[in-house]
Amino acid sequence: MSSSAPSIRACQLHKSFYDKASRTRIEALKAVDLCIEPGSLTALVGPDGAGKTTLLRLMAGLMKADSGSLEVLGIGVSTDPQAVQDRISYMPQRFGLYEDLSVQENLDLYADLHGVGQQQRQARYQRLLHMTDLTRFTDRLAGKLSGGMKQKLGLACTLVRSPELLLLDEPTVGVDPLSRRELWQIIQQLIDDENLSVVVSTAYLDEADRCDQVYVLHEGEILAQGTPQALRQKAQNRCYLAQPPKDQPARTLQARLLDASDQIIDAVPQGGGVRFVRAQSASSEQFEQLLRGARYEPVEPSLEDGFMIVLRERLGAVESHADALAGSAGGQGREVMIEVRDLVRTFGDFTAVASTSFDVRRGEIFGLLGPNGAGKTTTFRMLCGLLPSTSGFLQVAGVNLRTARASARRRVGYVSQKFALYSNLTVLENLRFFGGAYGLRGRALKRRIEAVLEQFSLQGQERTPSGQLPGGFKQRLAMAAGLIHEPEILFLDEPTSGADPLARRAFWRRITALAEGGTTIVITTHFMEEAEYCDRILIQDAGQRLAIGTPQQVREEVDRQGGHLSMEETFIGIVERSRSDQRRGAA
Repeated sequence: MSSSAPSIRACQLHKSFYDKASRTRIEALKAVDLCIEPGSLTALVGPDGAGKTTLLRLMAGLMKADSGSLEVLGIGVSTDPQAVQDRISYMPQRFGLYEDLSVQENLDLYADLHGVGQQQRQARYQRLLHMTDLTRFTDRLAGKLSGGMKQKLGLACTLVRSPELLLLDEPTVGVDPLSRRELWQIIQQLIDDENLSVVVSTAYLDEADRCDQVYVLHEGEILAQGTPQALRQKAQNRCYLAQPPKDQPARTLQARLLDASDQIIDAVPQGGGVRFVRAQSASSEQFEQLLRGARYEPVEPSLEDGFMIVLRERLGAVESHADALAGSAGGQGREVMIEVRDLVRTFGDFTAVASTSFDVRRGEIFGLLGPNGAGKTTTFRMLCGLLPSTSGFLQVAGVNLRTARASARRRVGYVSQKFALYSNLTVLENLRFFGGAYGLRGRALKRRIEAVLEQFSLQGQERTPSGQLPGGFKQRLAMAAGLIHEPEILFLDEPTSGADPLARRAFWRRITALAEGGTTIVITTHFMEEAEYCDRILIQDAGQRLAIGTPQQVREEVDRQGGHLSMEETFIGIVERSRSDQRRGAA
């Protein structure tokens, strides 16, 4: 193959699957054409179910297309998939680390599987361990690593041999901003040093913005392709930043703009204001009525703005179901729903949470942020009554969790990172199970099931096993199960991990409506833009509280000149400053 030949060329690629639940064939890819140049970085973006993973698996020779042609490194994948696999590396969403093996043992295992010789592997190990900053952890069990370190080890295992093409399926899902930045530094270094071609699917549009070429997929079709700059241009002269009144959270204005989907393409909180994209058909009079006097100014378009325009051109107006959620927990007030004082949790000689204190009031959205391994999930589990604290005071919904965890649990809902659904049960069976577990019976259970099916747009899916649902539907079902007993407090542990921007907007519109109805929300997330939806946020690292306050107050801790940093820049600044202080103190 000449150096100028494409790394990947697809022509009229089709792939379908038989869906047992609906007894129909679902087209995963429809007439896909693409061309990826050597030494380039290419992003696949699109909503859940767009076909990104199917396309990567076809490229990796793990599936065969129904029709069309696909060449990888000049080789016909359908005729010789093994020849392709010998020259590429593929990291799926759930990379198979062996958690009972050490970092070094995992590397050795994958080197053995790929037939990497002893002389080659030592130099390769040294380089990969240095790039991933895992040199100090070669003896640590993979199961004891943080989420970000596991992803870096997965990437290192994928690269134990030097491939000509690297395929990455959402490599940064569930990874905090610091680790995400480090992973992308590694990827960019590989491209620069080894002229490696990389294809990555991602839910983060800022990651796609780093790429040479972006393909936007939806329901198996390519809706748009081009450089990030070309896709941004689709939103030129249509993007604005509005400042809501000081006594109003940005999410309230954002919700009003999102609901006017015939006039507004997209709206998202940003820097204390609301960034929005205006529809071309919106009249000036309608526009001003929506803003209700809020000050606004034009801003340069982002890739995400262009992405949302492309999707909305295909999908049309997006229906809002937020009204059905409002009022489930009574009106908003100043009542303290969660009170935490000097909370500590240790595991042997390891301190996961070190003397943290905060409170959360009724109807408040409270964000719990931190890097992987910061103690967020441990704090969460204590708040939910799933894990006892070692010491300290913890009261939830008026109940002391050290003495009466069971009675408090009946007043809270919980949606975990991995959605605790029973995959072999249907949507309806899952709702019946969770409703029964919360004490609902008979007509009351039937009424609540009907309500949450409507609220979360799950009608028509009642008989589908939850394990066969797309990720976005699983998220909705998990939310429905968590809210079926109308709890006063809802705990959400990274509920939007891996979700595309469209799904995140719909999710947060529902959360805003719940908070307006008086439900108290406590959430962890690695999408730092989502901190902007919160009334207050707490940032912690290594179990220690680093900052607490409104998003603007926390921004001003890093940017004393007015707090105009993005929340991601703020988060990284606070965590890096704390770690630097600790290193100086230990020196």
